Amino acid sequence: MDQLAVSSGEVKSSKRNVPAAVRLQYIVIKMGDEQYGIDIRYVDNIVRMQNITRVPKVPAYLKGVINLRGEVIPVVSLRLKMGLSADEYTKNTRIIILKTESSGNLGIIVDEVREVVTLGEENIEKMTHEPKDSKASFVNGIGKNGGELISLIDRNAITLDANV
Repeated sequence: MDQLAVSSGEVKSSKRNVPAAVRLQYIVIKMGDEQYGIDIRYVDNIVRMQNITRVPKVPAYLKGVINLRGEVIPVVSLRLKMGLSADEYTKNTRIIILKTESSGNLGIIVDEVREVVTLGEENIEKMTHEPKDSKASFVNGIGKNGGELISLIDRNAITLDANV
């Protein structure tokens, strides 16, 4: 059984004859005017913005921690981590809980969660050069969905520094 299946009402994708093994689903988020994709396999939960408890003497991008069903989860401002302007919270602001290799679950604040898209291997261009700016260092590929480009986020680039 295909573990990546999502009900048809949630996925907006074109029908192509691509084997299921080379199709990946991404949650498309918005940060400012740009769209980014996060591999759905690494998303544990998406929650509405809530009160974040500040932790003293940590970098500005670490906004604090939240308590989600008894688990204390650090929350990072993806905007600040990427070198963008500070977050402006709206009714669309969400916290995406990611499963990371190094630090367990980690929450990231995003401006908006848009949709889930399915991209075949032929729709993904891998980054072949070393990114020079801080924003590009979080992107490991570009996805093409119809006429739109989606920067695909490398979840392993979104980590807490070892000294935090």
